Amino acid sequence: MTRPTIALFAGDPAGVGPELVARLLVDGTAARSANIVLLASRESLQDGMKVAGARYRFDEVDAVPAGDFETPLLIRGALAEERGFTRGEVSAKSGAYMLKALSQAVSLWKEKRVSALCFAPLNKAALRAGGMAHPDELHWFQQEFAFDGTCVELNVLEKLWTSRVTSHVSLAEVSRLITRDKVAEMVQLMTESLRRAGRTSPRVAVCGLNPHNGDHGAYGREEIDVIEPGVALARSRGFPADGPYPADTIFVRATRGEGYDGVVTMYHDQGQIAMKLLGFERGVTVQGGLPMPITTPAHGTAYDIAGQGRANDGAMKNAFKLACEMAA
Repeated sequence: MTRPTIALFAGDPAGVGPELVARLLVDGTAARSANIVLLASRESLQDGMKVAGARYRFDEVDAVPAGDFETPLLIRGALAEERGFTRGEVSAKSGAYMLKALSQAVSLWKEKRVSALCFAPLNKAALRAGGMAHPDELHWFQQEFAFDGTCVELNVLEKLWTSRVTSHVSLAEVSRLITRDKVAEMVQLMTESLRRAGRTSPRVAVCGLNPHNGDHGAYGREEIDVIEPGVALARSRGFPADGPYPADTIFVRATRGEGYDGVVTMYHDQGQIAMKLLGFERGVTVQGGLPMPITTPAHGTAYDIAGQGRANDGAMKNAFKLACEMAA
C-alpha cells in the first residue's frame, strides 16, 4: 500500500515557517511516514535550515513521480526560484508568493499528484497585499475548488476538535447569523471531519451563546429558539450531538472525562480562547469541509522571533501528522 503524498508548503518566508519545516524534516520521521512534495523557494528552505541549525536533504524534480519516494522533493520552476524576502515584514511580494504556492498545491491535488496539503503559518495582511480578495485563506480555497458546500476552520488539539457557526465577523452580527440550519450543518461537518480523521463514532457537544445558556430565556432566547432546534435537526439527519451547554463549562465537560471528540461553538473566540489556553503551541487548524485535507499550525507567523532559531515546532509536527491521517 502506497503512503500518502503530502504537499508541504513552508509558509510565509518572512516568518518562522521555513524554520519549522526544517525542524519537521531534520530527523527523517516525516519522510518515513509520507511522500513529501515541498512547495517553497530554494532560498527560503536554505534560510530555514540555517536558522534552525538543522539540515535535511531534498531532491529537485520537474514533476511529482508516481509511487512512493524516500526523499522530500522540491518542484523546479518559478516558485523555487523566488528570492529576496525580508524577514519579519508584511509585503505584497511575500503575499503573491504564498498565493502562488497555494495555487500550485490545489493544481497538484486536482491532478491527483498529492492527497493533502500541510502549510506553515501564513500572514493574512501579506496575502491581501499580494492579491487575495477574500477575508481569509479558507474562502480563497473555496473559490479555487469551486466548492459551494459548507466549510469552516476546525481547530484541533490532539484529541479535541472545535468548529464554529460564525467565524471572522463582528460580535454585533453573531446572533443574527446563527440559524437552526447552520447549527445542524456545523454538527454534520464536525462529525464527518472526525470520521475522516479516523474516529468511527465521534461524540459532539454544542455550545450555547448567552451567559448561563440564557437561563431559560432570562438572558436571551437563542438557545431555546435556534440552537436546541439545530441540535435536534442534526440528530434527525443522523449526526448525533448533545447540548447546548453553557460556554463557561463546555470545555470542562469535553476535557474531563465526558468523552467528547468535538465541540461546536457559536463564534470565534468562544472556542479559540479555550483551545489556545489548553495548548497554544500544539494546536492545529484544519480547513474543514473542503474536498482536499488541508492543515496548518493554529499559531501565526511570529515575525517577532523570526530568524532567532527558537520557534516551537510542536504545532507544525501535529499539523503534518494530522494531514497524513486525513489523507490516509
